[in-house]
Amino acid sequence: MLKGVPSILSPELLKVLMEMGHGDELVIGDGNFPGASMAQRLVRSDGNSVPALLDAIVRFFPLDTFVERPVALMAVVPGHDYKPVIWDEYRSIIQKYEPFTDFEYIERFAFYERAKAAYAIVTSSETALYANIILKKGVVQE
Repeated sequence: MLKGVPSILSPELLKVLMEMGHGDELVIGDGNFPGASMAQRLVRSDGNSVPALLDAIVRFFPLDTFVERPVALMAVVPGHDYKPVIWDEYRSIIQKYEPFTDFEYIERFAFYERAKAAYAIVTSSETALYANIILKKGVVQE
């Protein structure tokens, strides 16, 4: 244990976050996301929700300021009459720690392809639909 580090951030996840460089991407997948079959590096976070993981990660994780949209979501499949209310929660969490305007919305299969190229995928037990999120890492400016 360390002081001030949320216990939801496992040693493995902290190591991955520290290893990542500018422009690398991290996927946080919901409970339905096929992370194990796509990940270059898989970090399991069973029993945790995406909002809890996002809140713990983004307080330490700088978002890329050199791209227009450093946070991406899996877009709702056309014809699926569903509004992901969890996205509002994501916006609130991110805005607590980072200047943030809007998400990039990525078609489902394009999201999967981008996830395959991500530095790491964190799997969760999130039950909300369309709760998958990609974070592009920026630089620490101090």
